[in-house]
Amino acid sequence: MSNVPRRYALIIPALNEAESLQVLLPQLPHEIFSQIVVVDNGSQDATSEVARAAGVQTVREPRRGYGQACLAGIAKLRPDKAAVAFMDADLADDPRDLAALVRTLESGDWDLVVGSRVRGEHETGSLTPLQRFGNWLTTRLLGWLWHVSFTDLGPLRIIRRDALARLNMRDRSFGWTIEMQARAASLGMKVTEIPVRYRRRQHGAIKDLRFALGRNARWR
Repeated sequence: MSNVPRRYALIIPALNEAESLQVLLPQLPHEIFSQIVVVDNGSQDATSEVARAAGVQTVREPRRGYGQACLAGIAKLRPDKAAVAFMDADLADDPRDLAALVRTLESGDWDLVVGSRVRGEHETGSLTPLQRFGNWLTTRLLGWLWHVSFTDLGPLRIIRRDALARLNMRDRSFGWTIEMQARAASLGMKVTEIPVRYRRRQHGAIKDLRFALGRNARWR
């Protein structure tokens, strides 16, 4: 990846993820992403302080919601960024897969590349039966409506800036990833998936909403 221009940004929504960020941020491929934005979505711990100490851009967004946090991060993107990736802060996503997302985006001239936890390696218990069923049902509906092939609605993904602007994203809560994939499909964008690694949460407490609705919801 050394010959890839650093035209990419990474947005990491975070709620009370100080402990996880201390481990995650040093592992990120800074040689690929010249802008890394941690969006503190109303944390009560040292999430913002940990991010600033690591030298990454920090945005405070007190209005709760995964989509709200993502939109706050997007508002801070520099104009030279050709694409933006999204990942969770809780170490369930593997930062090594970010390079594969970028390679795929470039090699196939895709508009959107989604990391599929279903197709990739995942630890036992990292995907609950409820998550699997929710993914199966929603991706089948997307396929039926727009003839696209998705297996997952996971948070790890990368999208071109021009495509993101066309999507006109509005969801402020847990429907963010579904909205992105549905809008991209309805507009006939070039979308694909790659398998990614997925782990059980390694630090901190499980968010209540994530526990109730499945990992894809988290606190969105």
